[in-house]
Amino acid sequence: MTWLASLEERTPPMAALVVSVVAISTSAILVRFSDAPSVVKALYRVVFTTLLLAPFAVTNYRDDLRALSSRDAVVAVVTGIALAAHFATWFESLEWTTVAASVTLVQSQPLFVALGAAVLLEETINRRMVGGILVAVAGIAFMSFGGFVSGAVLAGARPLYGNALALVGAVMAAGYVLAGRSLRQRVALVPYVTVVYSVCAVVLLGVALADGTTVALTAYPPEEWLLFVGMAVGPGIFGHTVINWALKYVESSVVSVTLLGEPVGSTLLALVLLSETPDAFTVAGGAVVLAGIYVTATGRPSGA
Repeated sequence: MTWLASLEERTPPMAALVVSVVAISTSAILVRFSDAPSVVKALYRVVFTTLLLAPFAVTNYRDDLRALSSRDAVVAVVTGIALAAHFATWFESLEWTTVAASVTLVQSQPLFVALGAAVLLEETINRRMVGGILVAVAGIAFMSFGGFVSGAVLAGARPLYGNALALVGAVMAAGYVLAGRSLRQRVALVPYVTVVYSVCAVVLLGVALADGTTVALTAYPPEEWLLFVGMAVGPGIFGHTVINWALKYVESSVVSVTLLGEPVGSTLLALVLLSETPDAFTVAGGAVVLAGIYVTATGRPSGA
């Protein structure tokens, strides 16, 4: 696929990361605009992303798919399950807490990546990283309990519940990164994400069916389908898929720091498009969380 190889050679990885952060920042807004059940939003985002990528995987990466070993296939399945859990919990969190709190908490995933890497991959966590983790945890607690004390910003909101779901989404995102790290080194981008997204879609479909939303899987107006496609093209293709591409060329610590722009972008978009003004607890707690994540990410040993 000469044109794709040429595009990769001409694309600066850091520029690609900037594009991916802008694209991912629109995710929470698109989710909030949609009236579909959370699991259905997550399902169609992944389904349409997979449909956009599958033709390239089948026509240009058929040999790569056939060469996938049993071990790598199992890792890909685990990665897809973790991604499905991430989407399901995070999308649901947006129903119960503010965009600023949800996005900031779900972006705490670098903390869990660092912890998981130390436990599962025997990577070293230095004092700077430990300090950053403790700072971020303090910020998370402040955001969660602060939202409860100050009162819900959204009608019928449950900040503690929504924030807890966002944290679960962060842990699942960390599992997605940890499970897929080694696999991405051996498998090309398109077949890798196609397999992972396909598994993710199957899992989310099972969750939707078990949740009793079967009758609501297709009964949506045109604007809802446009939102589903928008979630796939923006946060899906230009967001997550571009990040997976950049990870081949940019250190994971740099990628983690760059992704901290998502809460800022989502909060600004929520302010402009949803008139959702973050309260003092969200601003202060979010700043502490971001500071802790930044210290953790930049404190990672070189070459990690």
